[in-house]
Amino acid sequence: MTAPIHLDEAPAFGQRNVRIDTLIRLRWLAVAGQTVTVLVVGEVFDFSLPVLPCFALIMASVALNVVLRLRFSASRRLSEPNTAMLLGFDVIQLAALLYYTGGLVNPFAFLMIAPVVISATALPPQKTMLLASLVVVAATLLAIHHFPLPWYDGEVLAMPLLYVGGVWLALISSLALMGVFTFRVAEEARQLSDALAATELVLAREQHLSALDGLAAAAAHELGTPLATIALVTKELEREIEPDWTHADDIHLLRDQSERCRDILRKLTTLADQPDGHFDRMSLAQLIEEVVAPTRDFGIDVVVRRSGSTPNEPVVARSPAILYGLGNLLENAVDFAEREVTVDAEWTDAEVTISIADDGQGFSEAVLDRLGDPYVTSRVTRSAGGGLGLGVFIAKTLLERSGARLAFANRKYPDRGARVIARWDRPTIDLGRPAGPGESGLDAESASGAALPNRDASL
Repeated sequence: MTAPIHLDEAPAFGQRNVRIDTLIRLRWLAVAGQTVTVLVVGEVFDFSLPVLPCFALIMASVALNVVLRLRFSASRRLSEPNTAMLLGFDVIQLAALLYYTGGLVNPFAFLMIAPVVISATALPPQKTMLLASLVVVAATLLAIHHFPLPWYDGEVLAMPLLYVGGVWLALISSLALMGVFTFRVAEEARQLSDALAATELVLAREQHLSALDGLAAAAAHELGTPLATIALVTKELEREIEPDWTHADDIHLLRDQSERCRDILRKLTTLADQPDGHFDRMSLAQLIEEVVAPTRDFGIDVVVRRSGSTPNEPVVARSPAILYGLGNLLENAVDFAEREVTVDAEWTDAEVTISIADDGQGFSEAVLDRLGDPYVTSRVTRSAGGGLGLGVFIAKTLLERSGARLAFANRKYPDRGARVIARWDRPTIDLGRPAGPGESGLDAESASGAALPNRDASL
């Protein structure tokens, strides 16, 4: 049983989080404006108004700002619900002030739109709709119940109900128009920012891979001579030793591994996809077998299971990128496994899925979300040292170039270890033609042998 894996999730750019310092500064601006307005109306124009309730409401905003400033740092970013609650407080506080100063007849009633406009720029539509509904309810109540508008002593400025209804309609219309317009402008800006961030991420990944392509070519050139020397020496040793010598098997293994290193270096210099031809196609089973074959006889059982909801098994191109990417992930699984690695290949009419699971210690939770980035190492191998963290980055980039979507997770109890899933849309990988002779399914058989040596492809 494995943890749920979401393969279609895109990276989250442009999170809708507002800095608390922004809301505090806006509220201080509102406090200053409200204070000046009350003083001017009461002292300069000498209008009669309930000063104490008004200043009590203003002090409530002051107290909230002081508490927020003392409790949180200026760089703290609020979650969407907390931001909505603070903006809701501003709506209620302003509505209470308007209640004591004339309701919708007060020309400052249109300031009730401000919290909704702020919400439209920073919060999702659901939260903005809730705030807009709160404004509508408050405006409706203020149209019916409110204190008289502050005016000269002995005079009452009573506006007809038709005028108040017009103000209410104008307020609601402005709320809808400005809210929708502000949201659309902010959303387009967010989408542009997300697209730029995603583009920068892709370019950074491609730059890393291009640099590694050059390093791979240089490594292939530099390592070719010493590997040839090792191969020559091992061949000479094989001629000299007796067949029943204690270390004969080790000499044979050393020769085989030196040849394998030379094959890997050749692959690194020719990772481009080969043209589609009769001999460049293979069934999914043959693809799995070609990936699994180099990991046999290293002391870890590699179990292959294939299943499909349709009788027609996918036929794929012999892509070095796919072979190297899957082989790299499988080698990591073998290196970290205790006893067994399971490779599951599944297909439907819509998708082709290959998952690789081991029974080792699993991925470190601290870097699980960063897997696939260069130079991220999450686990310690059985062999000494460990890799540079480039193996998974290269494998992920190559497989994504082929159209795959990758996901990494740890297996749930009672199972243990890590699991990697690669999923393709079937039309992007299936050539849609029957496999040629010799491309029938080949089941991988478990085998055991010597311990796996350390590799640079480790996490």
